[in-house]
Amino acid sequence: MLILGIESSCDETGVALYDSGRGLLAHALHSQIALHAEYGGVVPELASRDHVRKAVPLLRGVLDQAGVTLKELDGVAYTAGPGLVGALLVGASLGRALAFARGVPAIGVHHMEGHLLAPMLEDPAPAFPFVALLVSGGHTMLVEVRGVGRYRILGDTLDDAAGEAFDKTAKLLGLDYPGGPVLARLAQRGDPERFHFPRPMVNRPGLDFSFSGLKTFALTTFQAHGKDEQTRADIARAFQDAVVDTLVIKCRRALRQSGVMRLVIAGGVGANQALREALGDMTAGLGAELFYPRLEFCTDNGAMIAYAGACRLRAGERQDLGIAVRPRWSLEELAPLPEQA
Repeated sequence: MLILGIESSCDETGVALYDSGRGLLAHALHSQIALHAEYGGVVPELASRDHVRKAVPLLRGVLDQAGVTLKELDGVAYTAGPGLVGALLVGASLGRALAFARGVPAIGVHHMEGHLLAPMLEDPAPAFPFVALLVSGGHTMLVEVRGVGRYRILGDTLDDAAGEAFDKTAKLLGLDYPGGPVLARLAQRGDPERFHFPRPMVNRPGLDFSFSGLKTFALTTFQAHGKDEQTRADIARAFQDAVVDTLVIKCRRALRQSGVMRLVIAGGVGANQALREALGDMTAGLGAELFYPRLEFCTDNGAMIAYAGACRLRAGERQDLGIAVRPRWSLEELAPLPEQA
């Protein structure tokens, strides 16, 4: 099956073509970072309008890159949620219209299922079951994955997601947007011994996360110790170390509690080098396997939507002619594929 994937849940427009026999044929991504930079965060209305401008040119480029035409499509997958409602509607409308025009099935994909399955595009791909850490600007959760659609949330964030905490702390330090990557680069110059931040919720049972308190700790430290560049770097280092340590501790706990010695990392924060190194050391110590998507597929992208859509379309799932999106949508509401039920 040749599947077109469209991602438009927030501030990145992604389009990709995935063939169930030949693999990923082509993909393209447009980031809206420059558009939102002057506002210090994503402006939903601007994001929606930019998706409208960019989606069709990206589609044409991907078709040319793969050397195929719309007539060859066997199905269309688009992100149906969670995300910004206006942005989701752009991709859903385009995807549903293309499917209707070509007389092929369409499927609305859960954005986080796309992230969960993104490592399946790599070689080697992880086998089921595995534990997944979904860590991004909007989500931080640990999920036990037994198959496509067979998800059990082991732990979730009670307030800010890790990526959100990175961005907000960077803003408190006066760093440029998007703050997370800027803070991570600044942390490389920080003194790891100068400040020590708490590791939230690691001394209590369970696998939930809470990062909002770290923002306050960073702010009070910043206010108490001056605002010179080295102090910023030292605070950035202490903050990043606290987040990384917390994620590693919870991942180790999840692997031991589930008995699954296979860990998948997905989402934009999964590109953080300090986190990758720490998780690599942890899994090596446990004798567990560690999997990532390639760096360009850690952030939102059309390839993961095309792959997840292909899995469900091949299993016979179909969307009706209505255009429906879900800004809020739990992973645990998804149905397992029929052969895995």
